[in-house]
Amino acid sequence: MNMQILSEYLEYLEIEKGLSENTTQAYRRDLTDFIFNFQCELCNIERNQITTYVRNLHERQYSVTSVMRKIASLRGFYKWLCASGYCKTNPIITIEQPKIPKKLPKVVTVQEIELILNQNLSKLETVIIELLYGCGLRVSELVNLKINDYDLNAKYVKCYGKGSKERIVPMGKKAVDALKNYLQERTFTIQKFQLSTKKLLINKNGREMTRQDIYSFIHAQGKKIHKTISPHTLRHSFATHLLENGADLRVVQELLGHSDVSTTQLYTHISKKRLKEVYFSINKG
Repeated sequence: MNMQILSEYLEYLEIEKGLSENTTQAYRRDLTDFIFNFQCELCNIERNQITTYVRNLHERQYSVTSVMRKIASLRGFYKWLCASGYCKTNPIITIEQPKIPKKLPKVVTVQEIELILNQNLSKLETVIIELLYGCGLRVSELVNLKINDYDLNAKYVKCYGKGSKERIVPMGKKAVDALKNYLQERTFTIQKFQLSTKKLLINKNGREMTRQDIYSFIHAQGKKIHKTISPHTLRHSFATHLLENGADLRVVQELLGHSDVSTTQLYTHISKKRLKEVYFSINKG
């Protein structure tokens, strides 16, 4: 019965809340782990049992962020259980979240971005860098771009973020030029393999680019600048460099597609940290 209820909840998340398949699968993993820890019905689980479950997560050496995510998954699940009439009371409503130490995301410098772009990159590889860094796209947004999700004249790209929320992001000259160059190559590939795909990014073999393709490519570029980086590193760098050059926090929030400005404020901490580093490197004496 518990697994049947879970399936109903996951269907609600995907269809009514519009969450992506990756997010829904994360909920499935977290909540399945929780259900398998108990032999009773979900509505009979009490607060002290959930407290014990959370303590066991720490004992199993889950990271603080993983524990926080699992608790957040349970909050949403039990809120839905109560609203749907499966539970009369919410046993997790008073469970406290563990405190997580602030960890600033990694960023690369403008010079390091230029160093990567000055390598012998293909037209596809160049446009990947320009859209991740120049537009601040998430990797999922990038691989899901369609052939009609941009306007080269108006210089913008349209993407769909978390919860299928549409976002319009302006493109700079370098991103526009990189996209124009790549589109010529894409047209040749489409004709060569007689493809009908609407996905924007395809490689020379006619295969649609995946998240893993992008991760592997960006990781390889990081080695060239002696850093471990991911696609999200370029998104972080996009936001940080905008703020360092005087962009308004609310504008950066819109460009990133953050629903809460407090998420965007994290990048102001990065800017302050780097400002101190520059200051003390100049004033060592």
